[in-house]
Amino acid sequence: MGRRSTAGPSWLIAPFPAPLKSAVVALLAGAWLLLPPTVAASAAERGAVGWASTDGGTTGGAGGATRTVHTRAELKEALAGDGDPTAPKVIRVAGTVDGHEADDGSTLGEQDYAPGYDLGRYMSCFGPDGTTWSDTRHDYCRQQRGLRQSGSAREKAQIQLTVPSNTTLVGVGKDARLLGVFLTVNTGTDIVIRNLRLEAPVDHFTTWSPNDGPQGNWNARFDAMTVITGRHIWVDHCTFTDGRFPDREAPLGFHGEHVQRHDGLLDIEDGSDFITVSDSRFDDHDKALLIGSGDGRGERDRGHLRVTFARNLFTDIVQRGPRVRFGQVHVVNNVYRGRAAATLYALGAGVESAIFSERNVFAYPRGEPSLAVANYGGEHFHDTGSWFDGRPARLDAVASGIGLTDDVGWAPVDVYSYRPLTTASAVQRYVLRHAGAGRPYA
Repeated sequence: MGRRSTAGPSWLIAPFPAPLKSAVVALLAGAWLLLPPTVAASAAERGAVGWASTDGGTTGGAGGATRTVHTRAELKEALAGDGDPTAPKVIRVAGTVDGHEADDGSTLGEQDYAPGYDLGRYMSCFGPDGTTWSDTRHDYCRQQRGLRQSGSAREKAQIQLTVPSNTTLVGVGKDARLLGVFLTVNTGTDIVIRNLRLEAPVDHFTTWSPNDGPQGNWNARFDAMTVITGRHIWVDHCTFTDGRFPDREAPLGFHGEHVQRHDGLLDIEDGSDFITVSDSRFDDHDKALLIGSGDGRGERDRGHLRVTFARNLFTDIVQRGPRVRFGQVHVVNNVYRGRAAATLYALGAGVESAIFSERNVFAYPRGEPSLAVANYGGEHFHDTGSWFDGRPARLDAVASGIGLTDDVGWAPVDVYSYRPLTTASAVQRYVLRHAGAGRPYA
């Protein structure tokens, strides 16, 4: 354990013409990130990194027809591919696409999906402590229950857009945005999502579950992006955030806490495989990244959920950066920063997970290294060379103290070539400059 590749970074070497390759290799012995832009390959040219580069690689819709879209209706039509959705295609998103935009250009809201629905009335049907729902507590409770269900179904039908196989979805310039879109991959293969700002949807019909946890919990339905049984997915230079609608500004619910109107930023579930998330940002959110949907899903997930998180920036994320079940997950050269008092944990080791953490930077002033890793039914966790507030994090010792062994049974160097940045300052310089939509490629 703890080995790292001695080979040069394949995502830089491979695209170069032969006359340049030897010069590039020579530079790799030093600070390879200092390659001038006239020499360094663009992200599109260099190809996927990590798990998405294995088993044949991930190229998306390269070589297919290119189309530029400006509205939700145009995006939905482009994804359909003129009746052949899996034909290779490159879809360029220009400007803002609003998931709540109707075909006539109007913007739909809660009352358009469920006229008469009222959050306060819905809550009142549980009683003051939120413990028990009753259809007969008030004369409107049965109606509110029905409106919540039908409204949720209509909102999902409106905002969900599914990306089919052999597709590249890429933002144009620095201001390409998907607002309130529930972007999904459902059994799709060979997909690239790049240079997009994804603002997580607000669930207008979030559900109160009184038996979820000691006091109950809100359970929102929609992620910014969900991958279900997807293979060969590359998410690169994207920004995921709650954006204009942070949960701290949501109405107050039970026990004086804010209603939870968002689910995850990016969830990867149901046997998905060979996925990389690179050079992206995850901002201002509670439950950010979930790998594996449930402890009882081993029949589908065991042997899959192989995911790499490389050079991403996590800012003010409460938890799940990521939380992992079953998967072999490589977390390398990421930066985590936020307020210690508002953070539960960064990396969550769930049932049968095998997280290989490597040279990540954790910046939680006045926090403790225990914020970096948590045990949620897992047994294995390994870290090499990470830092916590500028000092060696020694996360293997932290993990051992919560019942995790550092023998994860695999090492990324045995699977793919890579060369991590080896100092905290280099990791932070790179990630703060390059991570997120609209940021320069290395």
